[in-house]
Amino acid sequence: MKLSVHHATVYRYAEPVSRSTQYIRLTPAPNKRQRVVEWQLQLAACSVQLLDAFGNLTDLLTLSQPHDSIAIVATGTVEVPDVDEGEPGDSLNPLVFLRSTALTTTDEAIVAFCEPMRRGVTTRPLIGATDLLAAVQEAVPLARGRTDADTTAAEAFALGGGAVQDQVHVFLAACRHLGLPARYVSGYAYTPNQAVVASRAWAEAWIGNRWVGFDSGQGGAGDGGHIKLAVGLDYRDACPVRGVRLGGGEEVLSTTAQVRKAGA
Repeated sequence: MKLSVHHATVYRYAEPVSRSTQYIRLTPAPNKRQRVVEWQLQLAACSVQLLDAFGNLTDLLTLSQPHDSIAIVATGTVEVPDVDEGEPGDSLNPLVFLRSTALTTTDEAIVAFCEPMRRGVTTRPLIGATDLLAAVQEAVPLARGRTDADTTAAEAFALGGGAVQDQVHVFLAACRHLGLPARYVSGYAYTPNQAVVASRAWAEAWIGNRWVGFDSGQGGAGDGGHIKLAVGLDYRDACPVRGVRLGGGEEVLSTTAQVRKAGA
């Protein structure tokens, strides 16, 4: 299917920012499961595009003049499969994604939670990982406002609730503890239900020599309609926008994302 995307992000500051640098991962790269028909990124100034360590297309935007807001608009069309059968590996060794990070380190509680599923993940990884995701959703149900971007997997698990990124972090922590390479993914997901947020995070696990997606918002593996923007070890590696600034005071972020079938 061909999907059209419109994603607008605006940062507003209480005081002028004298200088800022943003790392923007809002451009999908073509691969064997997605074809970029067209894509445009509207920025306040010219950016420098580069590939990061994970192969993500990253725009480096530096604003050296005073400003009180930053607007970023991404639009385009991408063709993706109706049913996702996974993505073959690339030049990066999947074993890289066994490494824990500050956001995905396990603790005694997560280890006790996932150890009973070790046999299933080891002997039948697709079914085992699907069962693991369902268990994570039950242990860490969606709960707005309880966590933030710096909340770790262990903290979200102890709270018993969090955002989608917290579910992904707990899933990644458990997979890696059980010996299954898994990575964080940011992107867009199409759903006929427009009440569901189109800008999304999910996980991928290395199963049968392919990266298989696990989206807690769409019930598990094999769901199509996903446009991948970036991958990494955790949210910090793959978040759509991350930056630093000098000045500005309090920040207010507003964002809207819409994904529709092209021509609809």
